[in-house]
Amino acid sequence: MINTLRTTLCPTGKLRAAINLGNPILAKLDDNQQPVGVSVDLSRELANRLGVALDMLVVTGAAKSVAALNEQQADVGFFAIDPLRGAEIAFTAPYVLIEGSYLVRQDSPIHSNVQVDVAGHRIAVGTGSAYDLFLSREIKHAKLVREANVAGVVEAFLDQGLEVAAGIKQALQAKARTTPKLRLLDGHFMVIEQAMGVPKAYGVAAADFVNAFVNEMKQSGFVAAAMQRHGVNGASVAP
Repeated sequence: MINTLRTTLCPTGKLRAAINLGNPILAKLDDNQQPVGVSVDLSRELANRLGVALDMLVVTGAAKSVAALNEQQADVGFFAIDPLRGAEIAFTAPYVLIEGSYLVRQDSPIHSNVQVDVAGHRIAVGTGSAYDLFLSREIKHAKLVREANVAGVVEAFLDQGLEVAAGIKQALQAKARTTPKLRLLDGHFMVIEQAMGVPKAYGVAAADFVNAFVNEMKQSGFVAAAMQRHGVNGASVAP
C-alpha cells in the first residue's frame, strides 16, 4: 500500500512541497534564509512517513502554490480552503484556523467591519490570497486593489492612500503595534481554514492518505507543538 502511495504522491522520487512564505503564521525564512514553520514541519514528517526526501518549492503567494499543484510541479501544498481552488486540488480537513481582519488609519471614519463595504472605499488585498477569493465573492460596493506581493499589502495601502487593508489578523496587529497611525478593526471578516492539498489528478487514495495524516498530526499534538515551537500566535489548531 505505502509503495503504491509513494509512487503516486512522489512521481519524481521525492516529495515536492509548495511552501508559501506569504502566510508568516505557517512559514517564513530563518536567519540563514531557510524556510521554517508549521508547514515545513508537516512536509518533513509526511516525507518521512513516505520514506522519501523532501524537496521544497518556496513561493511568495498562495496563487503560486495553487499553480504549482495544478501544473503538478509540486505534490502537496498548504492552502486556505476555498471552492475555487478546489476545482483541481483535493483538500484535507483543516489543521489551523486563522482570522482575517481589516486595518485602517487611526483617523478613519470606519470603526466596524460592516462599514467597509461602501462605494468609494478601496481595500488592499494580496492577489490570489484567501482574502482576495473570499472578498471577491462578498464585497458588493467597495473596490479591491490587488497587490501582487502579499507582504506588501500594508505598504500599498499606505502608499496609495487606500481606505482599508485586508489580511492575516496577526500580521496586521504587528503592523499596527509598530505604526501608531494604524488600528485594527475589532473582530474578523472571515475565519480561514488552513489545510493541506494534493492534485485531484493523484486520485482518491492519495487524498485520503494525506487527509488521515493531517488528522493524526492534529490529534497527536504535532501541530500544536509545531505552533508553539515557531512562536505562532493569533491562530488555533482546528478541531
